[in-house]
Amino acid sequence: MNATEIIRKIEAEQMKETVPEFRVGDTVRVHAKIKEGNRERIQVFEGIVLKKQGQSSRETFTVRKFSNGVGVEKTWPLHSPIVEKVDVVRRGKVRRAKLNYLRGRVGKRAKVKELVK
Repeated sequence: MNATEIIRKIEAEQMKETVPEFRVGDTVRVHAKIKEGNRERIQVFEGIVLKKQGQSSRETFTVRKFSNGVGVEKTWPLHSPIVEKVDVVRRGKVRRAKLNYLRGRVGKRAKVKELVK
């Protein structure tokens, strides 16, 4: 057994069985576990998905939100045990893979059209 097969086997063990279905431009609510001393609680981070990248167990997604007038971005590993669950609040209609242009926008200009099915 060579090194790539061993790595693939270890990565397969770390992957989650159910992965939430969301795309770039969607507004999501990420429930994350946070340890404070000996206590553990769940904190919610809600914002727009700017990008998704990677594959298999290395897949990550970046979420941007506004907190007190300041833009905050956080990159989450999709298959991490820290990420409890991801809820899709709103589906967005975008035409590109990465929404880097939202970083320079504030207020109504930073909105993404909602996808109506």
